Amino acid sequence: MASNLGDEESLGGNRVQPLSSTTMSEQWRIEEGKQKGSITLSERLGLEDFLSLDVWRASMGELLGTAVLVFMIDTIVISTVDMDTKVPNLIMSILIAITITILLLAVFPVSGGHINPVISFSAALVGLISLSRAAIYIVAQCIGAFLGALALKAVVGSTIEDTFSLGGCTLTIVAPGPTGPVTIGLETGQALWLEIICTFIFLFASVWMAFDGRQAKALGLVIVCTIIGVVLGLLVFISTTVTSTKGYAGAGMNPARCLGPAIVRRGHLWNGHWVFWVGPTIACVTFYVYTKIIPTQHFHGKGCYKHDFFNILKALCVPNGNRK
Repeated sequence: MASNLGDEESLGGNRVQPLSSTTMSEQWRIEEGKQKGSITLSERLGLEDFLSLDVWRASMGELLGTAVLVFMIDTIVISTVDMDTKVPNLIMSILIAITITILLLAVFPVSGGHINPVISFSAALVGLISLSRAAIYIVAQCIGAFLGALALKAVVGSTIEDTFSLGGCTLTIVAPGPTGPVTIGLETGQALWLEIICTFIFLFASVWMAFDGRQAKALGLVIVCTIIGVVLGLLVFISTTVTSTKGYAGAGMNPARCLGPAIVRRGHLWNGHWVFWVGPTIACVTFYVYTKIIPTQHFHGKGCYKHDFFNILKALCVPNGNRK
């Protein structure tokens, strides 16, 4: 999820520390000015994280958390679609919201509770974690998604696997038609826009509360995790309802979760799979630009200037002779 929930104060209560007379933007400028010359490029990239045993241990939480996430969500997708009810999308969205909330609370003490490349990548862009740690987490999440899909394949029959595409992310499916098999689903362009919009809303409306230290402390861990789960559930409901298109599984908003079933099930799950990576990536970059536009005092991350992507780019542009 986010690093700004990690201190004892945010876990223990809802108190907000009084702000000093110096504005947050001034504090950031002073702090950055003091340490700007002492931060090397490798420190900005967090290359030391590749050698940190603690980071690799934390990545195990991401791996197992994502494995459980994929197994549970794909099971929910299959079960709700298969049941005889008029509102399967609503039931699925509610169950997904509950599942996400529980898993975030379970994984947060270990790794920060990302279990989604979208969160890891956006956290790296704004500087809450290093790009190196984000890369480790994302690889762990993808491996976990594969293991989760593999576990699901082991417990479901081949008929269910074929009928429901192992609960994976699909743009289109091949269905029987009057004159033979036909492809039904959503246009790639529409799916890409849905992926971008839904992922950005996910970051803007929920994850931002975890990134913002002041909101995280005021709301507390349980409430923030609940909000993230509810927003994701709502977006799943919206994306699967607004299109009303058979064959389209809805916005993924989690590339790893889409990758796992695609590797295990193969076939048509790879059709347009790039949408579930490109869309969230564009949304993360757009969200990062938003964080750079808003007033600095509205973002209360501590030390974000160190790993902030824009500052990494500035460091790369400095001639080698002047780089600290």
